[in-house]
Amino acid sequence: MESKKEVIKRPFYVFNLPEQILNTLTYNEGTKNDLSEYPYKDELEKKVSISCSELDEQKDEFSESMFDSNSSDSEQKTIKLEGKGPEKTLEADIKLNNQMNSESVHPDLDKKRTAKSPLIWFNTSILPENTYLGIYRAIFTNDNQEYGSLLVDVIKKKQLTPRSNAKIYPNPNNEISSEDLNHDPHFFLCMIGGGHFAATVVSLVPKYTQAKEIGPMVKEVTVIAHKTFHRYTTRRKQGGAQSANDSAKGAAHSAGAGLRRYNEQALRNEVRVLLQDWKEMINSSELIFIRATGSSNRNTLFGPYDGQILRQEDPRIRGFPFSTRRATQTELLRSFVELTRTKIVKIDPLATKAVKPKTSEENCSSTSMKGKKSATAPLLTEEEEINLLHTSQIQALIRRQRLPALLTYLKSNLLSPDFRFYPPDIPQNFHASSPLLLASSLNSTLLVDGLLLKGGSDPSIKNGEGKTAFEIAGERSTRQAFRVARFEIGEEKWNWEQSGVPSGISRNEAEARDQTEKQEEEKKEEQRRKAETERLRKKDPSPNTGTPPIGKSAARVRMAVTGQGLKSAQEKREEEAKGLTPEMQMRLERERRARAAEARMKKVADKN
Repeated sequence: MESKKEVIKRPFYVFNLPEQILNTLTYNEGTKNDLSEYPYKDELEKKVSISCSELDEQKDEFSESMFDSNSSDSEQKTIKLEGKGPEKTLEADIKLNNQMNSESVHPDLDKKRTAKSPLIWFNTSILPENTYLGIYRAIFTNDNQEYGSLLVDVIKKKQLTPRSNAKIYPNPNNEISSEDLNHDPHFFLCMIGGGHFAATVVSLVPKYTQAKEIGPMVKEVTVIAHKTFHRYTTRRKQGGAQSANDSAKGAAHSAGAGLRRYNEQALRNEVRVLLQDWKEMINSSELIFIRATGSSNRNTLFGPYDGQILRQEDPRIRGFPFSTRRATQTELLRSFVELTRTKIVKIDPLATKAVKPKTSEENCSSTSMKGKKSATAPLLTEEEEINLLHTSQIQALIRRQRLPALLTYLKSNLLSPDFRFYPPDIPQNFHASSPLLLASSLNSTLLVDGLLLKGGSDPSIKNGEGKTAFEIAGERSTRQAFRVARFEIGEEKWNWEQSGVPSGISRNEAEARDQTEKQEEEKKEEQRRKAETERLRKKDPSPNTGTPPIGKSAARVRMAVTGQGLKSAQEKREEEAKGLTPEMQMRLERERRARAAEARMKKVADKN
């Protein structure tokens, strides 16, 4: 049996948990408030206001009568409302409340009515004290989420036996049969945005690695099918889809606008054809995860249109409860790994005790006060409103990469460089809860370098998933910025071991590494071009017929031999426009651009 230290070294695959964790897994219910669980308190407040002691007496009285009753379940669930006075209504409401409480005595029927967080927390004796196991709520069905304590049984039923690293679907035609599809439980994931589309069907059955260990890393994901598309649909530099720009400002008549409209329609058709081809796999998927921002992207997936596959009312559909990047196959696999990987977090008990629950007297008095007011949404305190304002301003500056403005804002408002975003329970703030964590998740090397060296941010602070800023960085240049900061700041100021940052390197050393890597990439590209040229030469070994070589290089040689100077495209256009009136020059330029646009569209049509 693994020791506690070995257990918390790595996350676990949700659908193949170790036996010692499954046997000791319990649902973390947390603290409940009796009056907050009262299901009909709004109706009670509107009809009559009673003292707290009176309410407790009547609840106890009816609770005893319900537990002593020998009537059947069907009789207990049927309550007849007799009489018209407020006393009768109150009596019926309290009786119904206690009847529901008596049902919830069974832990399997304990229905959660608290605000939903991205993760559901569990306890296990395998983990150290005050350490909890978190699983994403999104991987459970809506029915399973309703009853918290039943989730442990659901997890146990969903455990899958791993397979060997052999071929998953041995088929002479390399095709996946419908029988195999029905055998393996699987998820369907897709992302669309900015002209990029990626979709994949991933099996939930884990497989052994070469080290004979089972884990949720990308190399261990079993992909049943995958497909990606890309079309030029987004306006460069300005951003936004062409259809959105047409809706806001009217249809543009440029060649680029026409090309983008054509590509939007082509991408829509390609995606819908793919969904139709994958209809059987999508219909048999246990859950469907979709990221589609913008009305045009959602219309591509959800229509309505003839032969529609995905429907918004499908209870299996859900979004990704964390930030995602560009729609690629790699990003889909990373998202699947994130969804199906457990989170192990240590919670400080002192911080938990700081949130003091309301007593029954406080609840009773607040209930009486609410009866005199109209039902409105809970108001934020002044401090919460200020934190919301600071959060929106700081996040906007980080996303626009305004380092000087960000540092000035933190200093002028006397805010800590490790300011915690509010509210902390929403997915984006759960994953990136401070300025440094957000800058690192966005792979902004400039902001990471500035916040560490000039802002004084602590690199050892962790997000809601227990990860530091270095650990959530997705690019090498961003991680290298942490190492440079460690070298320049020194070892004494921060706990660099806890932050996960490797040994520091100087800025000159980092630049030298970048230069070396750039040269290696250029060398590889040059070798690739030579290999491609050689392949084309062997493919078409036609003898030289004496025709002079063509191309830019040959043209430069001929010009150098004949004494002609090299002219740029702009110089050629100016020479052609000499002697023409401004109106003729404009007409000539329009014709030139139209020919270029027609050539591009013809090239795209030939590829299709």
